[in-house]
Parts: sequence; structure tokens; C-alpha cells
Amino acid sequence: MSFSASESVSPALVSPGEFSLTNISALPPLKLGIMASGTGSNFVAIADAIAQHHLAAQIQIVIYNNPEASVAQRAQEHQISTHLINHRHFPEREVFDQQIVDHLRAAEVEWVVMVGWMRRVTSVLIDAFPDRIINIHPSLLPSFPGIRAIEQAIEHQVKISGCTVHIVRLEVDSGPILIQAAVPVYAEDTPACLHRRIQIQEHRIIVQAIAQLIQNRHPHNLLLEKK
Repeated sequence: MSFSASESVSPALVSPGEFSLTNISALPPLKLGIMASGTGSNFVAIADAIAQHHLAAQIQIVIYNNPEASVAQRAQEHQISTHLINHRHFPEREVFDQQIVDHLRAAEVEWVVMVGWMRRVTSVLIDAFPDRIINIHPSLLPSFPGIRAIEQAIEHQVKISGCTVHIVRLEVDSGPILIQAAVPVYAEDTPACLHRRIQIQEHRIIVQAIAQLIQNRHPHNLLLEKK
């Protein structure tokens, strides 16, 4: 049997399995800080989940480092505060990260969510939010860390790829894995085609990962229903 990249791929394999949150309206929201460098589609997935009362969370601030990043406009459309911190204006990564930390703390952020953040972080940021920074990466880690993960998957002719949400550590794309989604890779896939398929799953698992954080924060107050 042969398969085509044009065929619908739903659902992908998500591990651990998905769950829905109920009875969350009485919970205090988890205060999130978003860090992004690009289009912000994962930010939109998070913001929409919050607006639809699927997550007991609140986005305090969106920090972006690329003046051309469209995530800024998307955040403004959701009436969420944004702040540009252009990495090109800082000679040292540590000074750049300290600026980020200062703004996250001023916004009273509890957890930091990196969605397409294209800068390597230092211990300045990690130590300010120990084990409270998560990142989404377009591969099934530990395979293909770093840049060009999707291109690497195609170059290596893998048959399955996907995306991963993990706790951030100093080493790039390392740290404990929270959730992963696997998608097939087809012989005719281009990087753009595979990226679109992976991105659909990114939008699912980033929300699920934040839901896990909320569950861990309120283990006795949440009712969890496995799908």
C-alpha cells in the first residue's frame, strides 16, 4: 500500500495521550510569558485555547527579538502586551537575557513558553526561571536538535517525524520531554509541506503541555478526563 503527502493525516500519534480540562473557571490563571521570533502561530493556538476557556492561563506579555516578527501584530490583535528586545543591540547574550528576565519579572510571569524562539539562551534566563521554561521544537527529540530540524529529517529520509515540547536546559533542545506528536514523512515531501503537517500538531501539543503544567499546579482541584 502506498501513501501520498496529499492525504489527510489525522490524528497524529500524541504521547502522552490527550486529555480535556473541566471545571477550571474557579482556578487562578497560570501567568505565562511568551517568547517568539516569527509568525506566532503557536502563540495564537495558546491564546485561542485560553479565550475558549480550555486553559486556566493568562498571557502576561509577548517578548520578541525580531522587529519583523508578525507575532507582535497577532498579540496586539489579542490585546496582549508586547515588547521588542532586539538581540542585535546587545553585544553579549547574558546582557540580552537579563533584559528578557527583567521584563518577564515585571510582568509577574510564572512560566515561560518559547514558541519559535530562535536564540540560544544562557544560564541568566534559565536560572531566573528554573524548570519553568518550556520550548516547542519541530522534531522528535533527541533526533535533529537545533536549526533546520525539518530539513534534516528529509535529508536523512526518516519515515516518521513530529514535534516535541520539553523543559529548557542550557544545552540546545535538551531537557525533560513533556509531550510529543509523531507524523509520517512521505517520499515527495518538501520542507514546506512537512512543516505544515508538523505545525498542525505543534498547535495541539503546546496547549496540552500547558494543560499539564496547570494539572501539576492544581493536582487536587482539576478534573481530568482522558479522551
